[in-house]
Amino acid sequence: MDYIEHGTKEYRRVNLALFFGAFVTFANLYAVQPLLPRFVTTFDVGPATASLTLSLATITMAVGQLIAGSLSEAWGRRPIMLASLILVSASSLASALTTDFTCFLVFRTIQGFVLAGLPAAAMAYLGEEIHPKHLGRAMGLYISGNSVGGMAGRIIAGLMAGISWRYSILTIGFIGVLITLWSWWNIPESRHFKPQPLRVGFLTRTLVSHFRDPALIVLFSMGFLLMGGFVTFYNYMPFRLEGAPYRLSPSLIAWLFLLYIVGTYSSSWMGRLADKYGRRRILWLAVCIYAAGTFITLWTPLVGQILGIGLLTFGFFGAHALASSWVGRRAQRDRAQASSLYLFFYYMGSSVGGTIGGLFFTSSGWLGVICFVGIFILLGFIGTLLLSRIPNVQQN
Repeated sequence: MDYIEHGTKEYRRVNLALFFGAFVTFANLYAVQPLLPRFVTTFDVGPATASLTLSLATITMAVGQLIAGSLSEAWGRRPIMLASLILVSASSLASALTTDFTCFLVFRTIQGFVLAGLPAAAMAYLGEEIHPKHLGRAMGLYISGNSVGGMAGRIIAGLMAGISWRYSILTIGFIGVLITLWSWWNIPESRHFKPQPLRVGFLTRTLVSHFRDPALIVLFSMGFLLMGGFVTFYNYMPFRLEGAPYRLSPSLIAWLFLLYIVGTYSSSWMGRLADKYGRRRILWLAVCIYAAGTFITLWTPLVGQILGIGLLTFGFFGAHALASSWVGRRAQRDRAQASSLYLFFYYMGSSVGGTIGGLFFTSSGWLGVICFVGIFILLGFIGTLLLSRIPNVQQN
């Protein structure tokens, strides 16, 4: 088949377009994270309630993955991705103009749903269009767009938080409009997409069929665990750094999100290592780095916090790139739906972990957060062991 190969102009075009598409998606999704302390003081709510601005968006994004993935099987990958980018930017601008916390939550809930379109279709698009021997590298670059977008959204929002959180969200929305227009002209049409009839019963059966593969079940669980711990950590780290003994300002905390750069590197680097040494070995390495970063933050000096954030981010994005590309190759058919199921569990982990982690933070401080994340890490190690004992399918 005529796959897109590394080194060609089309390969660069596809990867750049999806990189910036991921940038828009995750800049909008995570712009609220450094603003959580501002929501607590402005609206007189607790940390767990403030975290709903992210958790509600990720819940509806998780549900939207299943719907968008199924729609992309019938209507095509490109139309779903472009519709998602347009609606994300529009909902971001609308949310910034509201003056009520409840209304803001409503807009965030809607935005989460439309955010699902691009990630639900993008991984299937890459799995269909990129040559299998280059898929790990391409998926790694796409995932790095997630990290750069998440990083930029957090930094821009954090730096502008001193003026107003509304200006933070407006700025992210306008950036999204510009990148959406650029992406419209640079995402090529699919070559290998074969539309499937949009039949609800059929789509339900194909979704369920993925649960017959134990490897996919473990990979879906890994997405839940990896993201659940990661979002919990990042949700409550700003509260920790604004308190004693650090007393950092929101603008200084925003610069710590530059550590997302290591996630950009790790997703591509570990993708290349996986192509060379195998996904099982490198996934284990990524989870080990993730765990090390988490527990290092129990070391009180600020350098310990910075080192821990960096290592956790490095390990997380590497592990996510490996698990998500593994789903795309493991699924025998209906890959968009398999990818959507992975992302469903991935974002449900964000919603569940991000909110419940706030209860641990309220009751036991940072130690409570680390204990909560530690449970996710332990289960993640069990998942890597299970994957090492499940045989490959023929295409892998």
